[in-house]
Amino acid sequence: MTESAPKLAFLGPVGTYSDEAARRFAERLGAPDAQLVECASFDEVFDCVDRGKCEYGVVAKENSLEGPVTATLDNFAFKSSAVILGEEVIDIHHCLVTHPDAKWEDITSVASHAQGLAQCRRFLAERLPGRAAITTSSTAESARLAASDPHVAGIANELAAQLHGAAVRERGIEDHFGNQTCFALIGRQGHEPVFQGPRMKTSLALFLNVNRAGTLHMILSEFAYAGIDLSMIQSRPTKQTLGDYMFFIEFEQSVNDLAVQTALNCLRLKLREVKVLGSYPIL
Repeated sequence: MTESAPKLAFLGPVGTYSDEAARRFAERLGAPDAQLVECASFDEVFDCVDRGKCEYGVVAKENSLEGPVTATLDNFAFKSSAVILGEEVIDIHHCLVTHPDAKWEDITSVASHAQGLAQCRRFLAERLPGRAAITTSSTAESARLAASDPHVAGIANELAAQLHGAAVRERGIEDHFGNQTCFALIGRQGHEPVFQGPRMKTSLALFLNVNRAGTLHMILSEFAYAGIDLSMIQSRPTKQTLGDYMFFIEFEQSVNDLAVQTALNCLRLKLREVKVLGSYPIL
């Protein structure tokens, strides 16, 4: 690793899907020797970027089965000034991993993150019925646990198995194929663009002056008048008053487009805040 190599914060430990996304971003940045900094939470990833400890951070943004990642959305909305610089979509393929010398009949329990266990229910019911479930802090931690105990199987990806010395016994054990997670590369506000592409996506957080009837219709109308097709809209409580909400919006245009600027300027006259979370190339 060179002194000029960037630092990327990610949700650890090593071997998580966040780790895999961080490695992919490092390659795309042309920095395969980047220093990957493990964090205990997405809050810590954002904090590393906001404080300048790391130039970049990697956070999960949305899962195709579970929907938006609320911890990430809340940081963007209420805690952090970091912006999105790019996205990376990871295909989630779970593997059953064990101690290299474990026999199938040795397995008495299955460990993984709660989502990993939930997403492999059918496989576990058919192939390992009656085994106790152990919830771990991450899928990578389950691979470490399995590698050290022949009686425990883990549900993790191949990267985690490789890094922790576990053997992959079965691949693709998830119940639903097509499971994907979108990860965002974040940087401090004002960071120069790092990726180029012909098509752009913009993410916004919109805060209301007053939560009253017709407000959402007004917001949607401004985008409709400007000919902007929204690809996502998500409401989140402001954490201030019961029933008080803000909105996350995404659309496939650049924030620098004239139509987008017009719509945002109109919304700034009617809303408490229009926060641009990033304008970045689509994969």
